[in-house]
Amino acid sequence: MTDLVIGPDGRARCAWGASTPDYAAYHDEEWSRPLHGDDALYERLTLEAFQSGLSWLTILRKRPAFRLAFDEFRIEAVAGYGEADVARLLADAGIVRNRAKIEAAVANARAALELPGGLSALLWSYAPPARPARPESFAAVPALTPESTALAKALKKRGFRFVGPTTAYALMQATGMVDDHLAGCHVPAPVPSRA
Repeated sequence: MTDLVIGPDGRARCAWGASTPDYAAYHDEEWSRPLHGDDALYERLTLEAFQSGLSWLTILRKRPAFRLAFDEFRIEAVAGYGEADVARLLADAGIVRNRAKIEAAVANARAALELPGGLSALLWSYAPPARPARPESFAAVPALTPESTALAKALKKRGFRFVGPTTAYALMQATGMVDDHLAGCHVPAPVPSRA
């Protein structure tokens, strides 16, 4: 096995998950764990979009400020944001101040409200079948897949922004739609779920 490290606690982790305490907690407790619920998935979709071009560690460390700034990522609240809210967010040093990404977060909340079955149902409908085994190395982990490409296309068709195939795949990884923990990682494999 490659790309695994043994942490100070004696547990094998995917190498990225052992690089900082923030990453270790995220790797062990959240990443690749099945996540459901429209607001919870909207938060992850929004944060993945804000991460584009930046380090995920930056986003993790700013997540409390993002939650405060975006009304805990309640879709209905963010969908009601106007220009004054965009200006407020652009002035908030606690978050990533990028007008295009802020406006995309608002547009995405509005688009999510229009989904007949909700955001969670739409996203999970693109989850691929579980792999028979975890990847042996990061070289075997794709940056995008046919499912993430199809999901990105479906989201864009419905008015979502900043949701390309790579961002869609990162969302799938983060929310347990795919399990990209490496073989030998101490994190238990999630129980398959599509609901």
